[in-house]
Amino acid sequence: MKVIAINGSPRKGGNTEQLLNLVLDPIKNAGIETKIIQVGGTDIHGCRGCWACAKMKTGKCAYNDDMLNGILDEVYSADALILGTPSYFADMTPELKAFIDRVGVVAGSIGNPLKHKIGAAVVAQRRGGGAAIQSTIHHMFLMKEMIIPGSIYWNYGFGRDKGEVMFDEEAKQNMLNLGENIVWLLEKLNK
Repeated sequence: MKVIAINGSPRKGGNTEQLLNLVLDPIKNAGIETKIIQVGGTDIHGCRGCWACAKMKTGKCAYNDDMLNGILDEVYSADALILGTPSYFADMTPELKAFIDRVGVVAGSIGNPLKHKIGAAVVAQRRGGGAAIQSTIHHMFLMKEMIIPGSIYWNYGFGRDKGEVMFDEEAKQNMLNLGENIVWLLEKLNK
């Protein structure tokens, strides 16, 4: 089994990545392979709406001018995807939105390899935006027939400066619990 976390923050080692690592800790401890893929701060661009992927049916985007095609096989082979982003004016980073839009369209062009996989959203925010962001991420998961686990509260952590999110004790407990719930679900789905 494998769990991939997508870091939509351009700030490596920042609050978003720290929250993702908290979610991944119980997953790693259960012996499940984990990996964080950095999309924030990369050259990933949005979907151009050309629908060439639907004609090609290769599971790849027709545009090979950024990092997306290089990570699609890992995304498809994952048993769970955790998408993380900071809140930028109450929305996700443009890089994560580009990832969501393109993965959703390209995966749909080959019969939806994301179906019945687990999907979780994680948001680092200073004050707000988490609900809208989580909802947008969940829309993609639901449209791709993925399974969304819950936790003890919303999957948000509060903090602005690098590391501040680690003072949010409730968020830390929530992220660890989310990771435990992902492990539980993976075990049930892979019996």
